[in-house]
Amino acid sequence: MRIVGGKFAGRDLTSPADFRVRPTAEHVRAALLDLLAPELKDASVLDLFAGTGALGLEAISRGARRCDFVETRPASLHALKANIIALRLKERTRVFKKDALPFAAQLGPAAYDLVFADPPYGSRMLDRVIASWQERHFAPVLAVEHARTHPLPPGAATHRFEDTLVTIYRAPRPEASAT
Repeated sequence: MRIVGGKFAGRDLTSPADFRVRPTAEHVRAALLDLLAPELKDASVLDLFAGTGALGLEAISRGARRCDFVETRPASLHALKANIIALRLKERTRVFKKDALPFAAQLGPAAYDLVFADPPYGSRMLDRVIASWQERHFAPVLAVEHARTHPLPPGAATHRFEDTLVTIYRAPRPEASAT
């Protein structure tokens, strides 16, 4: 696994030897970050269920200012921290060893510019993250990766990559006040 685009393109990333970790495939990550290119410049990013941190690190490689990572599994945390150190990004990142659901539930409106969520396939955790986002719009953009068989609420753009879907939710823009 490696960074696909931007400043760190071609750099290898460490992955844990844990069958439960399913890093986002390189071609899916590349396409997703291409779709989000306008939102990346100087963005504050949150990577929920971070695993190796590939999504957040790719975002920094492509212009994001900083990224916070939320992960609980020890093997994934070890790989994530190794990747941050290898890319010399310690000053632009924070790692939270926390459960992603309560972390997302406590965020205020516009806490981040862009949020990635890639929970384990087949779980209902994704539904809970989306519900938290819909209540408070803790970022203008929420990008989620999920299995093709996982139904999601309407109102978002979905892109298919074999059996993986990426759905991008965008918060409604505040109406300009008439003067």
